[in-house]
Amino acid sequence: MSSSEWAHAALQSFDAVVNATEGFRSRPGQRLMAEQVARAFSSATLGKVDEDSGEAAPTRAIAVIQAGTGVGKSLAYCAPAIALALSRGTRVLISTATVALQEQLVNKDLPALASRMPQPFKFALAKGRGRYVCKLKLDRLAGTGEAEEDCEDDLFADEEAAARAKRPRHETEARMQFYSTMSQTLSKGAWDGDRDSLDTPPEPEVWSPVAAEGASCTGKHCPAFSQCTYYDKRKELVGAQVIVANHDLLLSSLGARVLPELDNCLLVLDEAHHLPATALDQFACSMDLSRITWIERLSSRGLRIGALLEVEEIADIPKHAAQLRQTLQDLARIVMDVYGAQLKSQPNAWGPARVRVPRGELPEQLIAPLGLLAASAEGFLDALRAISKALRAEMRDKPDEAKRLSTLYAQIGMLAPRLEELHATAQLLLQDAPEGAVPAAKWFTLEMDGDFIVVKAHASPILPGTTLRNHLWSAVRGAVLTSATLTSCGHFDFFMREAGLHGDEAATTLEVASPFNYAAQGTLIAAETRADPKNAAQFTAEMVDALLHDIARVEYGALVLFTSREQMRLAVEALPTAMRSVVLVQNALPRTQLLKRHRERVESGEPSVIFGMQSFGEGLDLPGRLCESVFITKLPFAPPDDPVGEARAEWLRAVGRDPFSELVVPATAIRLAQWVGRAIRTEEDEAHVYCYDKRLTRTSYGQRLLKGLPPFALEQRAPL
Repeated sequence: MSSSEWAHAALQSFDAVVNATEGFRSRPGQRLMAEQVARAFSSATLGKVDEDSGEAAPTRAIAVIQAGTGVGKSLAYCAPAIALALSRGTRVLISTATVALQEQLVNKDLPALASRMPQPFKFALAKGRGRYVCKLKLDRLAGTGEAEEDCEDDLFADEEAAARAKRPRHETEARMQFYSTMSQTLSKGAWDGDRDSLDTPPEPEVWSPVAAEGASCTGKHCPAFSQCTYYDKRKELVGAQVIVANHDLLLSSLGARVLPELDNCLLVLDEAHHLPATALDQFACSMDLSRITWIERLSSRGLRIGALLEVEEIADIPKHAAQLRQTLQDLARIVMDVYGAQLKSQPNAWGPARVRVPRGELPEQLIAPLGLLAASAEGFLDALRAISKALRAEMRDKPDEAKRLSTLYAQIGMLAPRLEELHATAQLLLQDAPEGAVPAAKWFTLEMDGDFIVVKAHASPILPGTTLRNHLWSAVRGAVLTSATLTSCGHFDFFMREAGLHGDEAATTLEVASPFNYAAQGTLIAAETRADPKNAAQFTAEMVDALLHDIARVEYGALVLFTSREQMRLAVEALPTAMRSVVLVQNALPRTQLLKRHRERVESGEPSVIFGMQSFGEGLDLPGRLCESVFITKLPFAPPDDPVGEARAEWLRAVGRDPFSELVVPATAIRLAQWVGRAIRTEEDEAHVYCYDKRLTRTSYGQRLLKGLPPFALEQRAPL
């Protein structure tokens, strides 16, 4: 079939699904989006192309689609994409940013679609390995709950062993019981080994000791391989035509064959506005300069296991380990000599003290030690790779010794990622940007672990677009990126640059308006304060007074969004006694419990107001009375002390560009649009949005921000 025939057939499938859905109304915007999806996915060339044979270069097609709330994005991309994948003999890979959307797709949208499409298809959820239990680790812990630190096959890191030593006896016994119950439940088939399917998912410090890890996994050589949850789930992926993953897994598994190959599948990125930030997180790195006893443990394990297998490359391990320890101590001392005064002078705020390296130009005295560190880490890693190779060969030749050999493999694998992180961080810190090129962000942090001072070094790329262009788009043939907030101040330019698609001839953009009548359904109340928002103390005091006045009149559900913990704390403290029972504060309860209580209150006719921060500003779906008012306490600018943002702003100024106009305002516009988007969720909703920041209406950049918001009726209110 030609690309136009494929596209036509895909749209017919979409139309058939819409017509087969009882009570479903045709939405012109949704149909328009489906057309764009079909056009992109039908024109992309999939599979290997032998360019040496004279074949034409493969056609790439990337559709960037902003679809407003209520358009019905998931059906608009799922139906045509799946129809095309079935016709073309390929698969659809859907990546989201949040667990909530993954669950909606897998538990609701895809089952409904499968029941209405003429051709059957299978779908599966892909999660990172760490979401699943390692049966070997669990069996080991189920009997004791702990492991002796000097046990020769200890699989725990030193900090975890120290934490166990400090743990009260009753807590240790509770852990033992927890792991034992978990093991029994798994063996009886009452639990599938997925952390998220436990009735109460455990805290990270409880889950971490039993989580599966790639570095310590021997795969098919493991004695528990036949009962391994992770590999069972991998088998489900093999037989699925539609795979739902997330942006973190997508970027972390590039080239690892965990997900379908990107040049031979149809890729959908939903919640695509998160992709640039995820890319920066994925390619950032850090190393601990203070807690280094793990190096001795890794060295002794490497020597012992290497000697058992007669691996010649282990001869230099002691030299590399000694050099690493000494160099890390030297680096920690030099960092404190150079930056200690700045780090120690910072007030006790949230998180560690931090100092950034201007222009990414490291002090001369750090260069040589970092070079030594990178070289020693590389030599040590080469020896570990030789040991790993020998272990895998031994497992292949001696399957009856699989358990012993898997334990040996895990002993090295538990600590090797730290060495890899040292190597990667040292290399990025040493990276010099040629004149005119973009430097990496580099910074150091200081924090206390009990009485122990912990110094860390960090580095990160500062342009997500460059990272995505090099690592993702170079491999992708056909993709759709979608979200309700991809334009900023009315334009796609900012997102296209951030996502690495600016100037890419394969990329097209489409804006699909929401079907909601925002002017009739919503009102934006610009409730001004006398104080300038830049004067934090005065502004917060005045804003809190106005906020309390307004939420006192809430009849059903409302959401208040804060820009800092301190701001939210002051508002909570100011609540009169009568109002305290009405307010639910983020983190006072687990998110699911908090939202459940909110729904129960509203459904019983009581007022309920949620106080939350950034994570409550998007992805929260509270239709109807559950959220009749949204209160935005201050414009959601990014924190001013973010080292990556600081480094990027510094570079922009150095090349004669304005970071506030080019970076800060567009990023804030997307965040603000997400926050405002919590108000109207259905065609029947009516809601008020309050903003207490007068910069929204009094500044030129505020007018730019307004252009990116739904066209609510605007009311301006003078200070109370």
